[in-house]
This record gives sequence, structure tokens and C-alpha cells, in this order.
Amino acid sequence: MASLWRLGVLCGAQGGRALFVRIPVVRPVQVSAFLQDQPAPGWCRTQHIHLSPNHYSGSKAASLHWTGERVVSVLLLGLIPAAYLNPGSAMDYSLAAALTLHSHWGLGQVVTDYVRGDALQKAVKAGVLALSALTFAGLCYFNYHDVGICKAVAMLWKL
Repeated sequence: MASLWRLGVLCGAQGGRALFVRIPVVRPVQVSAFLQDQPAPGWCRTQHIHLSPNHYSGSKAASLHWTGERVVSVLLLGLIPAAYLNPGSAMDYSLAAALTLHSHWGLGQVVTDYVRGDALQKAVKAGVLALSALTFAGLCYFNYHDVGICKAVAMLWKL
């Protein structure tokens, strides 16, 4: 409560009461302006955080990519129990594709967030792409020439 009161004082409100009585804590206009990296009325002493690179701003590609990531994540939630209940080659290859894609996108976000410098970031992303391709090829090789992912996990559980 003390921190909210202090926030109200910093923004020029009349005590901490103004945050609760006159305005909601977070206005949709302010959230929208924050996500679009624009100054919003009513905010004071804020620092804008860039959520994505500028070449994605205003495009639908970022939104579709985000939706694709969520679809693959939900698909994995269903694939794992389905693989346990119905093991087979189709399930093995589906798991190989979904797990590889999910890890590739996750590692790509880690690189985007923590690797600085354009040249270094491009090199690391190329390494992530090579690692993902090698992982998918290795899983497909394992599925074709060995017992497959589902039966391998079942064999590990028997130990």
C-alpha cells in the first residue's frame, strides 16, 4: 500500500487514494500505448521497454509466430499422453517434429533476449538452426533405424 501511495505522489495524484478512487490501476489505453512503445497520457517517469525488434512492429508475422508457438505448445500437451496410450511410427515422427520445433523457437527467444550484437546474434541463430536440423535428423534416424521415441521412453521406464 505504501508503494502505491508513493507511486501516486510521484505521478502528481492527491495521495494514494487517487489510485483507487478516480482511476483504475492500469488503463487499457496505457497498456496499449506501452505495448506499441508510445508515450501514454497519465504516465510519468516511465522507461519504454522494446518488446520486439523494430522490423516486426506493425506486421502480422509476429502475431502469427506467437500463435504458432502456442499451438505447438498445446499440441505437445496432447501428444505426450497420446504417445503413451498409442505408440507408433506416426506418433514418433509427430513427437520428433513438435519437440524440435518447440525447442528451436525457445532457443531462438533465448538468443534474441540475451545475445547482443547483430553479427554475434546472427552467428548464434545460425548455430541454433544447425542444432535444430541436426536434432530433427537424429530423431528421425532414431525412429527409422531403432525402436522409436515412444518405445525408447517405455524401455527407460521399465528400468
